[in-house]
Amino acid sequence: MTTYRLSAIALAAASLVALLPGSASADDSPRPCAALKRIVAAAPDGFTSLTPDDAKGVAQPYGDDAQCSAAHRSFQCTWTPHQAAGSNVDAVEAVAADIASCLPDATHDQNSPGRQHFYLGAKDRRTEITLTPDGANRLRLVVSGR
Repeated sequence: MTTYRLSAIALAAASLVALLPGSASADDSPRPCAALKRIVAAAPDGFTSLTPDDAKGVAQPYGDDAQCSAAHRSFQCTWTPHQAAGSNVDAVEAVAADIASCLPDATHDQNSPGRQHFYLGAKDRRTEITLTPDGANRLRLVVSGR
C-alpha cells in the first residue's frame, strides 16, 4: 500500500501563495481546521458531543449549504461546492488538501478522483475520514470511529 502525504505539498503551496504580490492571505477565507479537529476529537465518544452545525466549517470554504448529521460511530456532511471550486473532482482534491494540512498525523491511503481516504490512530481505535463526490454536484464527508 502506498501512503501519500499532502501536508508538505499544501504547506509549500501556501508558502508560495504568501509570496505572490497582491495575493490573499490565509485569514481572508474560512479555514476548516477547527471544524475538522473538533470532529476527529469527538470520534471516541461516538460523536455525541457534536451538533449538525459543528462540521459546517469544513464545507464553508467550498459551499454554503452543508447538511450534517451524527449517527452511531459516524458523522457525515454533504454540500454543493461553489462554482468557483471547479468540478466535483477539483473540490474533492481541495478538501483533501485541507484535511492533509489540518491533520498532519493522518495517513492518506487513498487518493483518487472518486475517493479520498485518511485515517488516524491504531487499528483498534482508528478514526477514518472519507471524502467522495455525492451525485453530480455534491460532496460527502464521512468521519467514522471505532
